[in-house]
Amino acid sequence: MVVGLTGGIGTGKSTVADMFVKLGAFLIDSDQIARQLVQPGSPVLAKIVAAFGPEVLKDGQLDRKRLGKMIFSSATARARLNSIIHPPILERLEGLIAEHRPHHRVLLVDIPLLYEVGADYLVDRVVVVYTDEQTQLQRLMQRDGIGFAEARQRIKAQLPMKEKVSRADHVIDNSRTEKETWEQVQRIWREWSADCPDCP
Repeated sequence: MVVGLTGGIGTGKSTVADMFVKLGAFLIDSDQIARQLVQPGSPVLAKIVAAFGPEVLKDGQLDRKRLGKMIFSSATARARLNSIIHPPILERLEGLIAEHRPHHRVLLVDIPLLYEVGADYLVDRVVVVYTDEQTQLQRLMQRDGIGFAEARQRIKAQLPMKEKVSRADHVIDNSRTEKETWEQVQRIWREWSADCPDCP
């Protein structure tokens, strides 16, 4: 089966993805695809520079931090970036899913903005990684070295966690200990195994 892994920014999706991989899932990471698409000389990077100006470059590379400040402070800028970057990401994801699906019991596709960009059509089930907003804020500030106001702005730029949770097939609460998160991941994995006992 193809499983979409999503959640809010700073909720710990990478930690959960690593746990599923440990159990045998094959991971496709949309962030990694995005980084590949904006390498120097790429048509996608050229479109981003045309839309946002040469100040989004640093030594020829995309300055993700500067671009992030632009898009998180403006819904219009976010929409413009999404229109440039998401179609080629989705196209690449479709190709990778078609390539790897026959060879893996669980294909885990990490897509942070799965619902926001309408990518749920790509997957059979969705796992949402959840934390309470206070934990989310603290992790985001620590991870990215930003202040409270900027962290809150980034969280508010995404679909509310409540809506993501309501649309999910499975929800993993990553607010507590790593052991408790691991137990939730194992429980979901057992459920998938029971659904398809004869899968390779």
